[in-house]
Parts: sequence; structure tokens; C-alpha cells
Amino acid sequence: MHAVRRALVEAQAEQTGIPLWPVELPWPCSNLEYEERMRAVCQRATDEGIGAIAFGDLFLQDVRAYRVRQLQGSGLEPMFPVWKIPTEQLAREMIAAGVRAKITCVDPSKLAKSFAGQEYDLQLLQTLPPEVDPCGENGEFHTFVYDAPVFSRPIAVRNGELVERGGFVFADLIPQ
Repeated sequence: MHAVRRALVEAQAEQTGIPLWPVELPWPCSNLEYEERMRAVCQRATDEGIGAIAFGDLFLQDVRAYRVRQLQGSGLEPMFPVWKIPTEQLAREMIAAGVRAKITCVDPSKLAKSFAGQEYDLQLLQTLPPEVDPCGENGEFHTFVYDAPVFSRPIAVRNGELVERGGFVFADLIPQ
């Protein structure tokens, strides 16, 4: 859903020092196929001594319950470190902490197309319509983080073209 170039995701992993384990998915991908591939990577995690997986879910109980179900019996503990933090508060705390991101995907049925490619900052938060969650928790938008305190250095990106596909608007971010 983020529609971010693989090179940028690889750069995030490099800047954080966290290994990236790509899980290749066919297109289209059934939920059964998705779950099988995720089970395989969870098995790899436990084989390598990993005991928990952290998720960034905030308040969608059905999504949390799904993740808990999927990890049952895997040997991995699901963790939800930002669960129930009010999203307005969390958005402001992330920005104040130095997280820098751009909006890469917009659901135009929930948010104007013009938000695609914009910087995720305090100015953006002030311009979001009141019915839009400041963290996009209801799928209104998705982001790409290009700088954060855990990065060894920022990832240089520039906005490319906007593309409409499958009912969504995507802002192509181009590595520099």
C-alpha cells in the first residue's frame, strides 16, 4: 500500500542497521498464500532466536486480533508498543522527535489527492480534515520515513510523478 521503491526500503534497513527479510508475494496474492509466506518467515525468525515481533497498530482491534491469531503457536510474541496512544499525540511526538516522512499513498475517497507527496509535518497535521486520522490509521494515507533518530543518516528522496491505480493515488519517491 505504501508503493515505495524497493531501493528505498533497503535504504531504511541500511540506515537503521536492521536486516531486511524480503517476503516476495505474487500479484494477485490470496490471503492463504500471504499467510503461508508469513508463517515461513516467522519460522525463520524463531530459528534465528527472535522471540517477539512489534507492530505499529494503534486502535484497530480487528487488525490486532488477526496479528495475535497469526502468531499463535509460532513461538513469537506479538508486541504493540504504541497501542491506544491517541493518534494526535503520537503524530506530534513523532514529528517532535525528528521523524521525517512523506505521504506516498492517499485514498481519495477519504483525503484529497493533493496530499500525495506532501511532507508529514505539523503544517500537514493542521490541514488534515477533522475526519482524517492524523496517523492515517483508517487507511486514509500511508507514508515513507526518510529520516529518524534511529537512522545513521537521512535518505535523500525527491517527489516523482503522481499515479492513480486501483482507486488510490501514489506519489513516487525517487532516491537521489
